[in-house]
Amino acid sequence: MRTVIQRVLHARVEVDRQVVGQIGPGLLLLVGFEPSDTADDLQWLAAKVASLRIFDDGQGAMNLALPDVGGQVLVVSQFTLHARTKKGSRPSFVGAAPADVALTLYEEFVNTLERVLGQPVQTGSFGANMQVHLLNDGPVTIIIDTKNRE
Repeated sequence: MRTVIQRVLHARVEVDRQVVGQIGPGLLLLVGFEPSDTADDLQWLAAKVASLRIFDDGQGAMNLALPDVGGQVLVVSQFTLHARTKKGSRPSFVGAAPADVALTLYEEFVNTLERVLGQPVQTGSFGANMQVHLLNDGPVTIIIDTKNRE
């Protein structure tokens, strides 16, 4: 499971010019799944997202986590995070989970994240052609792969 975490002042997802999910200050998570992802991966990442101290304290240092600042979360599925570009110019996505597997993992991750945070999580529309609008704050962008827990 891979995720790109972006600290945002606001973000929204549109499908066919209709807003399907939006947040104020918080985190935008772009998530991609592999067939080998497990409930442990989902739980580990949800706990990591909730505890990342990437929000500024009163002195401008990144010492606060999402719950400390009352931030919101928007989760958007993105299978392209598993692109392989070793050969040629056209990316291969064979490492990404098939849609039915990825949808189940996506829904489980959102539910897990809601339990860990104790608040609702906004989402995009799985499998749809989405337009993601955001104002990155900082900018702060972090990439996490559950198969490489650094």
